[in-house]
Amino acid sequence: MSETVSTHKKRNYKPLIIIVTIIVNGLVAVLSGMPGYENFDAFDVKLLPMFNAIFNSFTFLFLLAALISIIKRKVTWHKRFIYAAFTTTTFFLITYVAHHFLSTSTAYGGEGFLRYFYYFILITHIVLAAVIVPLALTTVTRAWNMENERHKKIARWTMPLWLYVSFTGVLVYLMIAPYY
Repeated sequence: MSETVSTHKKRNYKPLIIIVTIIVNGLVAVLSGMPGYENFDAFDVKLLPMFNAIFNSFTFLFLLAALISIIKRKVTWHKRFIYAAFTTTTFFLITYVAHHFLSTSTAYGGEGFLRYFYYFILITHIVLAAVIVPLALTTVTRAWNMENERHKKIARWTMPLWLYVSFTGVLVYLMIAPYY
């Protein structure tokens, strides 16, 4: 009786995950303390938050489609939607960084319950967005290494958190948009 031997070579993605996480989260942290670029007039910078929300919306929809696909055991479609989610998340990150580099931050102008709700959503969004970077990268690299059980185990945490982050990104935009 012959045994099936896997010829897939596992790679160590940990250094890459750590480097990307430090760069992404570090860049966002540094930009949050910067005053913004003065007198930038090449285009209306206030359009960038709308693009952020559009990209977050697509990320949310792609993740939802990826979840439905894997529940239906459509692995190829699951992968495609995950890659699409990574793509729109990357576009989000580019427009987010550009906006925070080129513009001063906008204060939320709502009052009462909405103010508390906004800041609760914003703070949980920010914290979980920082957490989702290494989680999403770890999840996808476990799939690449064909560590299916470990992939499933972490994906059970990554998927709902990433869905929350992408959804609340849109919600934050909708709530602050009137104050731009």
